[in-house]
Amino acid sequence: MLKIGITGGIGSGKSTICSFFTLIGIPVFQADVEAKKLLNESAIIRGKMTLYFGSDIYLPNQTIDRKKLAQLIFNSPSLLEKVNSIVHPEVRKRFFDWCDQQKTPYIIHEAAILFETGFAQMMDYNILVTAPKQQRTAWVMNRDNSSAKQVEERMSKQWPDEKKEQLADFIIKNNNQELIIPVLLELDQKFRAHG
Repeated sequence: MLKIGITGGIGSGKSTICSFFTLIGIPVFQADVEAKKLLNESAIIRGKMTLYFGSDIYLPNQTIDRKKLAQLIFNSPSLLEKVNSIVHPEVRKRFFDWCDQQKTPYIIHEAAILFETGFAQMMDYNILVTAPKQQRTAWVMNRDNSSAKQVEERMSKQWPDEKKEQLADFIIKNNNQELIIPVLLELDQKFRAHG
């Protein structure tokens, strides 16, 4: 079974692209969603997070204190790296367990930081979804009720598209000028033929 990674900067439209694959019957593993779940559900992660950040990193209802965690890691690359080193191995395990249960010619692994974590190397192909910065900013501002400055701060923490483009096997330009569905159908045929 082929493993296809899909990534893109915040607001690029990667989730919309993944919805297309779901509609045609291809399972999508959402790494970012799984990571959030595991922060609350995994005893291994909870133990390591508590050891490193203290027990008050979790709220009384035993869920991660997202606000506190965001404040800790937002301006500290080393703390972000620490959290990633705790969470990513468990996400990876869950992904491979999930793969074992799938029966399709290929699967999709969606992750915001696919290249940054080295996870892209475990995929057979990687797709990068790009969109103009202005379009991405407007979309995220609307979705999250954020200011342009907040969105730009979040964008600045991610690798630029130019860096990701060098590592991607396929690039989907979500720019409201090129038709995306024909490109996705072509990729689907290609992946099914190799699967």
